[in-house]
Amino acid sequence: MSPTVAQAAPAVRVGAVAEDSIVIAIRAEAGGALRRFYAARGYRPLWVSGGKAGPAADRLIGFLATAELDGLKPYDVDGLRAAIAAARGGDAQPAARAELALSAAFARYVRDQRGARAARMTYADKRLKPKKPGVETVLRAAAFPKSFDDYVAGMDWMSDQYVRLRKLTAAARKQGASGEEMARLRRNLDRARLLPGPWTRHVVVDASSGRLWYYEAGRQVGTMRVVVGAAETQTPMLAGTLQWAILNPYWNVPDYLVRKSIAAKVLAGRTLDSLHMEALSDWGANPRRIEPGQIDWRAVAAGKEEVRLRELPGGANSMGKVKFLFPNRDGIYLHDTPVRDLLKKDDRHFSNGCIRLEDADALGKWLLQKPLGAASKEPEQAVALPVQVPVYLTYITAAATDRGVAFRDDVYGRDGRG
Repeated sequence: MSPTVAQAAPAVRVGAVAEDSIVIAIRAEAGGALRRFYAARGYRPLWVSGGKAGPAADRLIGFLATAELDGLKPYDVDGLRAAIAAARGGDAQPAARAELALSAAFARYVRDQRGARAARMTYADKRLKPKKPGVETVLRAAAFPKSFDDYVAGMDWMSDQYVRLRKLTAAARKQGASGEEMARLRRNLDRARLLPGPWTRHVVVDASSGRLWYYEAGRQVGTMRVVVGAAETQTPMLAGTLQWAILNPYWNVPDYLVRKSIAAKVLAGRTLDSLHMEALSDWGANPRRIEPGQIDWRAVAAGKEEVRLRELPGGANSMGKVKFLFPNRDGIYLHDTPVRDLLKKDDRHFSNGCIRLEDADALGKWLLQKPLGAASKEPEQAVALPVQVPVYLTYITAAATDRGVAFRDDVYGRDGRG
């Protein structure tokens, strides 16, 4: 045996014994939810290796030391540092105690961050309403990615919108931002707190910037411009579950547009045929078609009568070639659009509340896990998504600039009320 091999062998054996000792010590020290988590992974450590805490521990302590940025009370950072220092002696029991202390502090921090604040969102799917995750849930999610250190460093349990805004809050505080600016940042941060992290497959629409992002497997996989609601017809703070792609869709014209726009055009001489529309008896699943001549258009224009109108499928249809549905009482959905000019504008607040997509094909391919394909002429072809996907409509006005933190125009007037 060569001298090099002979010298290396004892080091390997010592390392193996050390790791076995930590496993035994964790088994002896852990209790409750921590014990259940560690038992499921054979009591292997997450934070400590060879008696030393890894870089994730330093990252966590950095977050805990600046928890006021999250609107949270101080944590016992000195106690954690002391536990980590005690583990450096190489004994298994102090290393196990440091390991468990880090996991407990981490779980508490994540649970506190996820707690609801002043921001309010309507949950069309009640299952999406945030709940404080249990200790085991927090730790299992952290242990799943290939790199635990990267997961902690990126704060991947929170939305990247939240992580960005937390950094902006730190920068604003350092630059001496005004009380009003800090209050606006806190409101933005609270809205972002309601969004999931990138390991949840989901879609986010920001009605302030007019952008959409979609995420899976720990990263953002796509983004695009969108047109969102005007100040008078705002896109709400809303969360639901995308379930269907509707190819070759109708557009059901909102009542106020029928009253303010379509009725006036008909009274001025336009026909429903020229507008590519039809009138229907009701909003049920099987309405009958009504002849336009049977409608009192003056009463409709005056708001004394209502009539259901829908735009027929085709190249000029306001929905374009596809719309993506998630059940909600506001009648909001994501859809293609034949009107592309508005997507080129910096301010894209023009819709009646729904979201017009810059690239419906790309989003459709991701949602359906295959290209949309060409639709037949049959209207309203419903295609179920292979996996239902959460969608979150939010409102984030804070942005970073070369001069520091800035805010987009508060088009919806929400920065003064959460």
